Amino acid sequence: MTNAIMEDQEQPSEETGTTATLMAIVAPALDLLDDIGGTVSLGGRTVAWLFRPPFRIAQLFAALDFIGAGSTFIVALVGIFTGMAFTVSTIVGFRQFSAENMVGGVVSLALARELAPVLASVVLTARAGSTMASELGNMRVTEQIDAITTMGVSPVQYLVVPRVLASIIVAPMLAIVFGLAGMFGAWIVGVVWQGIDPGLFIDRIRQFLMWGDIRMCIVKAVVFGGLVSLICCKKGFYASGGARGVGEATAKAVVASIVIIFCADYVLTTLMTDI
Repeated sequence: MTNAIMEDQEQPSEETGTTATLMAIVAPALDLLDDIGGTVSLGGRTVAWLFRPPFRIAQLFAALDFIGAGSTFIVALVGIFTGMAFTVSTIVGFRQFSAENMVGGVVSLALARELAPVLASVVLTARAGSTMASELGNMRVTEQIDAITTMGVSPVQYLVVPRVLASIIVAPMLAIVFGLAGMFGAWIVGVVWQGIDPGLFIDRIRQFLMWGDIRMCIVKAVVFGGLVSLICCKKGFYASGGARGVGEATAKAVVASIVIIFCADYVLTTLMTDI
């Protein structure tokens, strides 16, 4: 009798342990799906509010000023040193084949297709995306978003739409600034320091760089800007847990944005490249 009672007590314990182990394995996947679903849902609401009045013009211009004007200098600075570093590496390789004059075209092609949209979006994430996540997160934990809702104003329309729209508008401009700054850095290294003929440098750019490459740069930047702003706004908009929760939401927003930039870059490059 006693042995039967002990067996009945041990069986639920084993089932509970199995369930806990299974949940520990499945939990990351469920969290990921929940995160993706929340981002898609917020994106749908953002698109719906984008075309509904009242239009928050003042909020849009404030977001344009912060995201665009505030990021231009650091984007240009990173672009110059990226162009310089990439040119030095390219010259070292091409010098083995006495093809240093091809550097201008190769650097311009790399900047237009990959480096400019990707790295400009990474800089945008580090500077503006993290701020968007922390700002919305602070508003959430201090119940300012709830207060906006109480006043009959949609927080998505008032807070999220201007930031996402401003990022979509500004991202291709920043990518172009990055590309121009990168070419300036390439000119300094290639023409001024390494003595490449300036006429050949410009001629190779015209030969290599096509409109399709510039179009790829713009399309990638638009997509990256929308994804980064939407992810960062979502992380901050649904933050919880006080100051610690806001910090964690900001860190997750930056990490997720950078990962999605590189994943989307591969997909867009594959779709827009004729192989």
